[in-house]
Amino acid sequence: MRPSPDQDARYLEATVAHGRALQRLASATEANPERRRDLLQDMHVALWRSFASFDGRCSVRTWVYRVAHNVAASHVDREQRTRAPFVPLEDIEHLPSAQNLSAEVEESEALSRLNAIIRRLGPPDRQIITLYLEGLDAASIAEITGLSAGAVATRVSRLKTHLARLFQETANV
Repeated sequence: MRPSPDQDARYLEATVAHGRALQRLASATEANPERRRDLLQDMHVALWRSFASFDGRCSVRTWVYRVAHNVAASHVDREQRTRAPFVPLEDIEHLPSAQNLSAEVEESEALSRLNAIIRRLGPPDRQIITLYLEGLDAASIAEITGLSAGAVATRVSRLKTHLARLFQETANV
């Protein structure tokens, strides 16, 4: 099967517009750097292949996230069959004393902590909160995950409360 010029052009356009989001989704899904690179590569291959059948019934953004979501879900399923399904609390990095850090370093470390906490969530919740943090609304997340918009909104609300509590707990350790 030869790729069409449209397929290549759509893929390139999508990666320019959404490549960083794919990287963040891979980071939220996989903590191990080598497996994260493999996951990101799998996302890109699946995305390129998928544009052969893209029919425009949804936005390119929704399409990209749907493909990435499916690849990430498959990755998590494979990983759960072969590895422990959670990151131990001991592996979460804690913030050093805030008095000795610049605001930029504090933000970077806080994001690392938040990513570690998000990786401890179950796969559906991890996907939903990652898509929410990428700026998607409940309707878009619902279209990507197959849930109803109401269920997504409820989960996002509960997840925000849960993450805030865990973030506070890890700050006090």
